[in-house]
Amino acid sequence: MTTPAISPHPVLQPDLPEGATVKIIGGGGSGSFLIGPAAIFMASLGRDLRLGIIDGDSFEEKNASRMMFRECGNKAGVLCRELRPYFEHTRLMLFAIEEYVTPGNVARLIHPGDIILSAVDNHATRKLLNDHCATLDDICLISGGNDGIEEGKEGRPRRGTFGNVQIFWRRDGRDHTPPITRFHPEIENPADQSPAEASCTDLAASVPQILFANHTVATAMLNSLYLVCCGHLPYPELIFDIAEGRMEPQTYGMGPTPPLTPE
Repeated sequence: MTTPAISPHPVLQPDLPEGATVKIIGGGGSGSFLIGPAAIFMASLGRDLRLGIIDGDSFEEKNASRMMFRECGNKAGVLCRELRPYFEHTRLMLFAIEEYVTPGNVARLIHPGDIILSAVDNHATRKLLNDHCATLDDICLISGGNDGIEEGKEGRPRRGTFGNVQIFWRRDGRDHTPPITRFHPEIENPADQSPAEASCTDLAASVPQILFANHTVATAMLNSLYLVCCGHLPYPELIFDIAEGRMEPQTYGMGPTPPLTPE
């Protein structure tokens, strides 16, 4: 396999191998913006592809201020039921897994060759996904998130306008981008819990988020998915702040990335 040089103006041609699977983890604020565009993109490739959404949480009436859904119920199931009629005429298969990702099921849910779009809101699950992906020879993890409106641990309020996307890409047993824990100690040593471990009180005390920050991180994740499918990824991380109108790549000295499929 050869690694193409990245030119200033590369020709971008998206490609997914026949039978490829993309899995979206989290159907809430950001995740609810991911599955529709991802499904349209994958269906347009005209191949037998699979798109799944994984979530053990449920839509509730209070979520309607920043999410669009037709019925209350498990997020993965609701989103798949809403979208399937639009793709019945295509070769895309949509499926739902109505579970949280946990240490006990991560190996069953995340497989070699998957592309994972993680839209979870806790570092414990990000750490779990990162560590599992590090054991697989071929995997791409695209992890995104954004601040809520809260008092930050650094002693100043967070506006909820900042977010980031990280990409952990392994091919042939080698890291082609850093693990998402490498430059983020808050993920390497999470102080929070996954929703599967959190108490009802913890789950009820969720932090308010800005709709447009959710949308921005979803868009940045979809852009990263497109670039991964084009075999052209010039960054392992993007950061943004909608209040400052900026989005910046963080390269960490990363070199050219490999194509998704061997030449």
